[in-house]
Formats: sequence, structure tokens, C-alpha cells
Amino acid sequence: MSQPAMGPILIINPNSSETVTEGLREALAGFNSAGGPPIECLTIEKGPPGVVTQRHVDEAALHTAEVIEKRSDAAAYILACYSQPGLDLARSITTRPVYGIQDAGVLSALALADMFGVIAVAEASIPRHLRNLRRLGVDQRLAGEVALAGSVSVAESGHGEQSYALLLQAAQKLKVMGAGAIVLGCAGMSGHRTRLAAEIACPVIDPTQAAVAMAFGNLVTGQG
Repeated sequence: MSQPAMGPILIINPNSSETVTEGLREALAGFNSAGGPPIECLTIEKGPPGVVTQRHVDEAALHTAEVIEKRSDAAAYILACYSQPGLDLARSITTRPVYGIQDAGVLSALALADMFGVIAVAEASIPRHLRNLRRLGVDQRLAGEVALAGSVSVAESGHGEQSYALLLQAAQKLKVMGAGAIVLGCAGMSGHRTRLAAEIACPVIDPTQAAVAMAFGNLVTGQG
């Protein structure tokens, strides 16, 4: 008897940028396989252009919960925002696994290096990111977190030479600070990951790819 089809890994972009979501689809295309769960990315159209402030985070948490309640067909959920809006809320309303990309990205970096660094889009996001590192108990292995030096939106952070130059500058600074692996602190940065890793000769973690890899591995091995 054939097994029932597995539900998708649902990647939820809590901001309203379809450009970011399309970048996620491109970054995750390699996970599509005949024997594995489908990969589906969606945009929350009523979300903010970027999840930057605490208010954005709190509003996005409720929007994300609405999506999870409506999409009970999914086998797993990925919160594709580095601030992981509504992670605890989401886990309280579903029995399916929910992954936050900051947790996944940081844990993947720690598997590759003693010390890691993070590139943030905006300075204002860093205190929020640090609170979660303390929750994880890994803040002592953080070499540093550096925000992009110029003004770049979430949607622009993974496209174009201007944003790449800012990412390269931040990554080079983190290497000097002692980072042996670098986590991209925004889902929108995925378009620059491969080029950046090659230029700085250091592992660069796309946290959404890291979260999907965890979900994919757990589902295909039957661990949920």
C-alpha cells in the first residue's frame, strides 16, 4: 500500500515583500526532490515591508499564527524572519514542528566553528537578537553582531552591488573580531550567500536554508 503524500514544509515570510519570498524560493530550490516533502514559500501580504521594530515583531506573530491555523496540512513550519515572530505562540497552536531561522542558523554555525558572527540589516534589531542568544545559552560564543553600514531595506539586502558591498564590509569586520562562521541575520540576504562565502573564505549560513535542512532531515527520517 502506498504511503499518503507528505504535507509541505511551509516557509512563512512574515513581511509583505514578494521579492523576499521569491528569493527564498530560489535559495531553497535544491531541497525539492521526488522522495521528500514539498517546499512551499508564502508571503503574508498584510505584514510590514520588513520586520524591524518590536511592534512589527508582535504584529507579525499574530499574522503568522493565523497562517498556521489555516494551513494545518503542512508537515512543518519555518518562520522565515530572523526575529522569529510568534515562535512560542506558533508552537502552542500546532503539534507540528515549528522552526525559527535564528535558532537554526546559529546552531548550524556552531557546528562549523568555535565562534560565530551575525550580520544584521539594522542596528535596532541587534538587542532583540541578543536576547534570543541568551535564551539559547550561546551568547558566549558570539564574536559579534554587525549591522549594515548603509541604509538597505529587507527586500534589497540580497540583491545588487550596493547591498553586497555592505555585506562584505560587515563580514570582513566579523572575521577580524574572531568569527569562524557568519550567519546572515535576515531572510532577505540569501541571494548574496554563495558569493560572500567564496570571497571571504569563511562559512556563511543562510538561516532559512539551515531551518529547512533541519525540517527536511527530521521529516524524511520519520522524526517529525
